[in-house]
Amino acid sequence: MFQQSTSVNVKNNKSTQGIKNSGGPVFYCEDVSVQFGEIRALKNIQLTVERGEIIFVTGASGAGKTTMLKLLSGHQEPTSGKIIRPNFFSNKKNLFVSNVFQDLRLMGKYTCEENLMFAYDSNIYKDKAEFTSDMHELTRILGIKDRLNLKINNANGGLQQKVAIVRSLLTRPDILIADEPTSSLDTDNAKRLFDVFNLYNAKRGLTVVWATHNKELIKSFTGRIIHLDNGRLVYSGHACFI
Repeated sequence: MFQQSTSVNVKNNKSTQGIKNSGGPVFYCEDVSVQFGEIRALKNIQLTVERGEIIFVTGASGAGKTTMLKLLSGHQEPTSGKIIRPNFFSNKKNLFVSNVFQDLRLMGKYTCEENLMFAYDSNIYKDKAEFTSDMHELTRILGIKDRLNLKINNANGGLQQKVAIVRSLLTRPDILIADEPTSSLDTDNAKRLFDVFNLYNAKRGLTVVWATHNKELIKSFTGRIIHLDNGRLVYSGHACFI
């Protein structure tokens, strides 16, 4: 039985000032709704996401999970209500958000490694050796290091999904938003992926917002669940209580 979610009120300036200098909230949704024609995809959402959290967004197909992720990432604006995203706040640098949606946006004529190399940015890495070290670590953990020469067009869905996740992590984001990143993976590989998220959460303070249908998987891990039902947020709490 899902419990009623709690909310945070951010109507006054005082409630948002602390974010500038702390590792506190990175997203605020206040009474947010999203409507497409006659369909209300999200209804009066109250939500706070803290920096460094790992959050699972659950719900049946059509519950509003993808709309929620697009709202947080900036790909969707609310029809009503207010959302405050990381780049609203000024600090030493803006928080960088990386997204992995159902459309993986991989380039089929290139190899897995070539797709990963497109993530290299000299403003992020001191040199290509540092980038390559990160790439080898991630591909080793996910078990794809020996398949990097395979062209994306010849790769199965699971391998493509892993490449898309690794590419996103190689941009060294502050926040990763992923829509069903384990949909093409078996249980063992899904756990490997979660191990990677945990590693980068520990090493870099990565915030992860991850939509998934796999309730049995997330029961095994610590983190917070946000459960949507027909566009409403009906539960926000630990996985052990679902």
